[in-house]
Amino acid sequence: MQLALALAKEAAEDGEVPVGCVIAGPDGAVIGTGRNRRESDSDATAHAEMEAIRAACSALGSWRLTGCSLYVTLEPCPMCAGAVINARVSRLYYGAREPNSGCCGSVLNLFMERFGFEPRIEGGVCEPACSALLRSFFETRRSREVRL
Repeated sequence: MQLALALAKEAAEDGEVPVGCVIAGPDGAVIGTGRNRRESDSDATAHAEMEAIRAACSALGSWRLTGCSLYVTLEPCPMCAGAVINARVSRLYYGAREPNSGCCGSVLNLFMERFGFEPRIEGGVCEPACSALLRSFFETRRSREVRL
């Protein structure tokens, strides 16, 4: 999760919502990383998880990420939760809860639906650091908007 936090900080420095993601292969080696790039890429699908899943699939030469673990600083949205299910990621660890779009239980739990695959999920991993980074980013953004 520390690498995911470092990626989230990079995203924040570029004006992106600070979310970072890392995927470890079955042997624990990092096989994919990602960070939010929606603003810089002008792409609604440029979420940290999507970028990391693409990189991990490429590294393994397969769309199946069975045996892999995904670490992300923010609870996945519906799109990213669906990608986790479709890629067959075995374990999902997330930091901060996302009350507006989180699909590990905050808004709904997409993983409890009958898709035929259910990863192991653990939330609250490094939650204080993940939440603080997000809170600081949005406080800074709001203060800049007030000055304009």
